[in-house]
Amino acid sequence: MQEVKHYFVGTLGIGDYYSASLYEQQVLELLDKEFLSHDYALLSGGSMMYIDAVCDGIDDIPTIDDHTREMMKRRLKEEGLEALVEELKRLDPDYYEIVDRQNPRRVVHALEICVMTGKTYTSFRRKETSQRPFKMIKIGLNREREELYNRINARVDQMMADGLLEEARSMYPMRSMNALNTVGYKELFDYFDGRWPLEEAVERIKGNTRRYARKQLTWFKKDEHIRWFHPDDKQAIMNYISKDYE
Repeated sequence: MQEVKHYFVGTLGIGDYYSASLYEQQVLELLDKEFLSHDYALLSGGSMMYIDAVCDGIDDIPTIDDHTREMMKRRLKEEGLEALVEELKRLDPDYYEIVDRQNPRRVVHALEICVMTGKTYTSFRRKETSQRPFKMIKIGLNREREELYNRINARVDQMMADGLLEEARSMYPMRSMNALNTVGYKELFDYFDGRWPLEEAVERIKGNTRRYARKQLTWFKKDEHIRWFHPDDKQAIMNYISKDYE
């Protein structure tokens, strides 16, 4: 970040509303400006829906009516997340395979669509790809499973050494905010609540991060336009980009 200008990093507050649709709009506006003086831009990250929003366009998801929203909110409170996850598995098995099943907002939203429309949430995500006024070259980075998992575990240990526990403690009073419902925070919040010891919280962060990495791979490997490389194959990656860019 000291060498290359980054955008959309550290620009939002904890309570600010944001969505893949807003991201799509803002990135496209930025690219219009950047392409006036640059030949290419690099979009990097692992947030699947956000990347797809820029590359393919955001899906036209129906607006949830008040009755359905209140009904699902009540069911989440009364039945619990696990029961709703099982219902999503039955109603929309395709989305069940890729959704973060520990994220109540995403599980409930998908079920809201299923219940309100009588169709799967997945069906609303399969529209025609939006046309973009630029060429896209898609690069996927992957490692052998053992190597990937070892790096994830080491990264979590480094995050803890760099102050993740203290950071999470400072965020604990705001734990109900959606922006904090993420791997790393929620496991430590449960530690603060006395649900498990710190050692188990750290192991759960590692396990949930590995699980999310598998979901990322499942999602992106469905995209036949992605060319996969080992991250250390820098020259091969550059050769591929140069050849494709010609």
